Amino acid sequence: MHFFTKRHPSQPYLTTTTLVISAIFIALNIIFTHLFAIQTPFIRISLSFLPIAMFCMLFGPLLGGIVAAIADVLGCLFFSPGLFFPGFTLSSFAAGMIYGYFLHNKKITLRRITLASMVVFLAIDLGLNTLWLSILYNKAAQAFLLARFVKGAALLPLQIAAIYTICKPLLRYKVARNISLNRL
Repeated sequence: MHFFTKRHPSQPYLTTTTLVISAIFIALNIIFTHLFAIQTPFIRISLSFLPIAMFCMLFGPLLGGIVAAIADVLGCLFFSPGLFFPGFTLSSFAAGMIYGYFLHNKKITLRRITLASMVVFLAIDLGLNTLWLSILYNKAAQAFLLARFVKGAALLPLQIAAIYTICKPLLRYKVARNISLNRL
C-alpha cells in the first residue's frame, strides 16, 4: 500500500517539525472535542473533525490515524478520567486513516471531501461508534442510531463546507511554501 511509505525517500518520516506540528494538532483536537463542544451521553457536536482532516491532508493516513488515536487517549485521560473505552480510539484511528486516504497528496475537491466525510459518517459515526455505545451502555443500537443519524445528516453539509473552506487555502499555502523552499 503506497500511502504507508514516505513521500521523499531521502527525508526521514518523523522529524522534529513533524512532531511539533503533530502535538499542535493533537492539542487542537482535544480542545475542539472536549472544551468547545456540545455533549450529551450519546451525541457530541464539535469541530473535532477539522484538525484531524487538516493534519491527514498534510501528513497522510498512517500518521493522521496515529495522531487521532493519541488525541483520543489524551483527551480521555485529561477530561473524562475513568471513562476510557478503546473502541473509540480505534474509531479515531480509522477516521484519520480515511481522511488521509482521501485527502493526502491528492487534489482537494468538494467531491473528494464529500466522499471522505460520507465514509467517516457512515462507517465510523453510524457504524463503529454506535456499536461501541451499545456495548458500553448495554442498550440496543437502534436506541442510538436514529438520533445519531439525524445529527450527522444535519451537520454533514456544514462539516464538508468547513473542511473545504479551511483545507483549500491551507493546501495552496503548503504548495507555495514548498516551491519557495525548493528554489533556495
